[in-house]
Amino acid sequence: MSGKDDAAGPIERMRTSLGSVLHGKTDVIDLLLVGVLGAGHVLVEDVPGVGKTTLAKALARSLGLAFSRVQFTPDLLPADITGTQILDPKTGGFSFHRGPVFTHVLLADEINRASPRTQAALLEAMNESQVTVDGVTHPLPSPFFVIATQNPVDYQGTYPLPEAQLDRFLLRIGVGYPPASAELEMLYARRGVDPLDRVEAVCDRATLEALQREVREVEVKESVARYLLEVVARTRTHTDLALGVSPRGALMFFRAAQARARLAGRAFVSPDDVHALAAPVLAHRVQLTTQARYGGTTAESVLARVLEDVDVPT
Repeated sequence: MSGKDDAAGPIERMRTSLGSVLHGKTDVIDLLLVGVLGAGHVLVEDVPGVGKTTLAKALARSLGLAFSRVQFTPDLLPADITGTQILDPKTGGFSFHRGPVFTHVLLADEINRASPRTQAALLEAMNESQVTVDGVTHPLPSPFFVIATQNPVDYQGTYPLPEAQLDRFLLRIGVGYPPASAELEMLYARRGVDPLDRVEAVCDRATLEALQREVREVEVKESVARYLLEVVARTRTHTDLALGVSPRGALMFFRAAQARARLAGRAFVSPDDVHALAAPVLAHRVQLTTQARYGGTTAESVLARVLEDVDVPT
């Protein structure tokens, strides 16, 4: 694998397909594809109406994968996600009725509106691609992605995601409002048929799994790996942070950097990959001190200062 090889075709087609429904947001699309190629889950945090659900649906259709959507609400139960044992009156025995988690792409819409018990039902699925019900383990289809959304401005009736669950997400991204020119393009594109209805599969499952295997083969020189780990280490000792990045977070940071390099058609990770992914991969894994939080400091600003203090390898 070197340069813009023959596998760049599916990647570019995925970009084009997703760009047809989310106008003017190539950076968001690339981050989502980093999650896909890195075989990780993505948390999309933004205000309603900016295209979070549409993006998840378009991704599933572009990849030709099965898609399920669960609207998280306070009365949602774990069995509503994982499935449950149902009595068969004819045989007198129980059979397992699979829940919506048995899919390839699961959209967990407004995940923070469900109770912690229901949120926890996804932990095993996200970490091990399986669910256990009544002592029986059921493997999930492969590949399996969770795209979760939450609204960062309306916290009434919500349950903040615990650190253990946030750590399962490879990336946290925001969509944001489109540029004026892209929003104008969106208005005209939706005059007739919804662009989402025209999205077709541009990459099959075998090609996707091959791309994911190639991501793990992307070279990471020791100097770049040490640079990545130094950024992680600084989060554990920073005075504005009460909680730093875990070893699992470091591993996911490493994998995301490989995925970004592969997305760019490179066979090696550069320091730029580490720098560009620090906020999307690490910001939701750190916890600010009370003093920093009330002082208006953000996790992103702390990470920006960390990157300024760490020497970049040449």
